[in-house]
Amino acid sequence: MRHLISLKEQSKEDILELLDIAAKLKAKRNNGELTNYLQNKTLIMFFQKSSTRTRLSFEAAMTELGGHAIFLDARTTQFSLTDFNDEIQAVMRFGNTLMFRALKASDVIKTASFNRIPVIDACSEKYHPCQALSDLLTMAEHSGGIQNVKKVTWLGVENNVSNTLMLACAKLGIKFYIAAPEVDKDSVDEELNEQAEKTRNVVRTLDLKEALENTDYVHTDTWMNMEFFDGGRIKKEFEQEFERRKKVFMPYQLSAKLINTYSPKAKIMHCMPCHIGYEISRDAVDHKNAIVFDQAENRLHAQKAILLWLLSA
Repeated sequence: MRHLISLKEQSKEDILELLDIAAKLKAKRNNGELTNYLQNKTLIMFFQKSSTRTRLSFEAAMTELGGHAIFLDARTTQFSLTDFNDEIQAVMRFGNTLMFRALKASDVIKTASFNRIPVIDACSEKYHPCQALSDLLTMAEHSGGIQNVKKVTWLGVENNVSNTLMLACAKLGIKFYIAAPEVDKDSVDEELNEQAEKTRNVVRTLDLKEALENTDYVHTDTWMNMEFFDGGRIKKEFEQEFERRKKVFMPYQLSAKLINTYSPKAKIMHCMPCHIGYEISRDAVDHKNAIVFDQAENRLHAQKAILLWLLSA
């Protein structure tokens, strides 16, 4: 049975197949063609943490594929009252696929190990394969094919999003440069790093010129934890860490100045939500090279491809 957890399980050929399916489904949608291939199929969307794009893209994807999606918020379930393994096995009896936006990747892996239905890691602290596939689809569109993408640069903090994008790019033969002064310790997966580094396509450097020169795409993600904030204000207990991170990461902020200086042809990417003034500046989001909204839309097409690929195995 197929699952989509970290992209460690997928080959180069699998990734290319998923991108091909996504591109064809997007073309059909743009031509007004029906793609109701999953009639009478149910997707269970289990959220332990909130989301905008993940819920919208998966729910819309399943609807447009002719199926049905059920939104399950962990806060309104009985998971807190019982054994996780028992409850998740019961949940899987009600659907054909489980999309799990999890606090811990280990829970996604445990869920997949039961092999009852295909399981998707829709963002955990270690992985975000759905975002990586959406990003690759976006790159393929803007470069006239994924084979034309030669270099991708990641700025800020190494995390779950960079993990899976790094691995996917490395498997596809794309050079992946990381300019990150710190790694989110919760996101570290040594096996994933080893897989990526064995390809010799991963370069870590704090030299912005080296990281950005002749790159095709520059990507970033938040380096401020959202629990730092309450109503847009920094909580008192996090003020010191907030200031420390600003000092460490601000030189790696994705800004129009950085792009114009080092890589004026590079496209600007962000998985969203954008935290303006921190990892990305307003003028970067509004830059003529920015493709962040194309990325957001492509979550829909990538999710469709994932669902079809998993259920056609």
